[in-house]
Amino acid sequence: MAGEPQADCLFCKIVAGEVPATVVRETEHVVAFRDINPQAPTHVLVIPKAHYPDAASLAAAAPHLAAEVLAEAGHVAADEKADGSGYRIVFNTGSGAGQTVFHAHAHLLAGRGLSWPPG
Repeated sequence: MAGEPQADCLFCKIVAGEVPATVVRETEHVVAFRDINPQAPTHVLVIPKAHYPDAASLAAAAPHLAAEVLAEAGHVAADEKADGSGYRIVFNTGSGAGQTVFHAHAHLLAGRGLSWPPG
């Protein structure tokens, strides 16, 4: 069920403290931690603590929480000193787009040139 922790979800386990992560920022509703397979010098995942399988379901069910995820991504960029040079926020939605953990999350990427189009 959306919003409820899922026993088989890696990110729900991180939120619960059952799986370690390098947390860089945390609020009541959002947690941000370093990606274990970084694709840029700064690669931080920003997730809602509540479980939603992807960005679309998060935005539909809890738009205020989706906005908070984006706001926290901006704060992480500032904390990482990436707000001056530029950064990218990516939501992969569905396996065809590269989503591998089905808990909504934003990738904050910075610290290298990010060409367009991506991929």
